Amino acid sequence: MTEPIRIFVTGGTFDKEYNERDGSLYFKDTHLHEVLKLGRCLAPVEVRTLMMVDSLEMDDEDRGVIATQCRKCPRERILITHGTDTMEVTARLLGEGITDKTIVLTGAMIPYAFGSSDGLFNLGSALAFVQSLPHGVYIAMNGRCFRWDNVRKNRGAGVFEELDP
Repeated sequence: MTEPIRIFVTGGTFDKEYNERDGSLYFKDTHLHEVLKLGRCLAPVEVRTLMMVDSLEMDDEDRGVIATQCRKCPRERILITHGTDTMEVTARLLGEGITDKTIVLTGAMIPYAFGSSDGLFNLGSALAFVQSLPHGVYIAMNGRCFRWDNVRKNRGAGVFEELDP
């Protein structure tokens, strides 16, 4: 059996819920277990929730927690669910300091709870990438994978893209 993939949950749109009374989005619990079951995932995984925050509210201390947990993790392959607004900031911090593991960050533009989320596809892609890529830090979104030092979120188009194609 292959070594399990550690999945760290940090929040982001992927895990947001809709408040029907006031129309706001909020966090309750991660949807990750349900998504893995729905996707019929057979890869061995270990899920740990580190935090449930919107990435716009994530600060240096939160990113420090993520980096520390990645460094301390006995697993060589790590997947992180993360909000897309500052995903490249966290990827940069991890990429500058961790070189002996394969770490893939992914998220969603639409909450999983909405039913039309891109989160299921992004998670499946990220699981494939984390198992097949060499050591390094990557962002996996919309079926594409980007190195931590060559990616940005194009907010106008709502997609991730290479800085230097």
